[in-house]
Amino acid sequence: MFTTGERDHLRERLLKRAEADDSIAGTAFTGSHAVGEGDRWSDTDLVLAVRGDLAPTLERWTGWLYDDLGARHHWDLRVGAAVIRVFLLPGWLEIDLTFAPEAEFGPRGPQWRTVFGRPRPLEPFPPPDGDTLVGLLWHHALHARVCLERARWWQAQHWISALRDHVITLACLRLGHPAAHAKGAHLLPDDLSTALEATLVRWLTGAELHRALGATIDVVTAELERSRPELAPRLAPMLAELANTPPGKCR
Repeated sequence: MFTTGERDHLRERLLKRAEADDSIAGTAFTGSHAVGEGDRWSDTDLVLAVRGDLAPTLERWTGWLYDDLGARHHWDLRVGAAVIRVFLLPGWLEIDLTFAPEAEFGPRGPQWRTVFGRPRPLEPFPPPDGDTLVGLLWHHALHARVCLERARWWQAQHWISALRDHVITLACLRLGHPAAHAKGAHLLPDDLSTALEATLVRWLTGAELHRALGATIDVVTAELERSRPELAPRLAPMLAELANTPPGKCR
């Protein structure tokens, strides 16, 4: 694994290259490093404001990361007109480079620190939609139960795990914690964390999956009563039906 010295040296090299590149109009750190909350394991998130067409700058920087820094792999995530290119370097160093048009160079959340350039005022990323989360909760619970009836244990485990992920997101949203990718899960109250432990699937049998689904539905129902009390009376009895009726193929 990388050392903090190697990571910091890499950040310096990235900034020096950005400052020397005429196609780069600005740079900024995002993520935990931008607000002084990073630790020994934090990766590097850097935004580059690109003058003109993104493609030549993307190609040039990608070649440099492979040829000079020994990149092993990369993949892309598009956000609007920007491209986030995620690189893996030796020692498990991860670099998330966002190549953004000048017009989209600016903070969309609190984790932003401008190094140089002029950031633009941009609309923040919207939080997860509560109605969508509620819909995913009942959808995943139903599909987990159907998989139990079909004796598809791995698929049932998939839906139960996804159901747990979404109820964590809904709880984090309610409590004002970071909601994406379970980043606020460690901040949840002890009683909720303890209840979530019971949702883990310990082995792949019908009876165990049915138990885990029931435990997950208990957490979902309790969270609906806190987060969406107007919907809980409609959904709780239906969710209880999924949890309390033994599947015909459980064994």
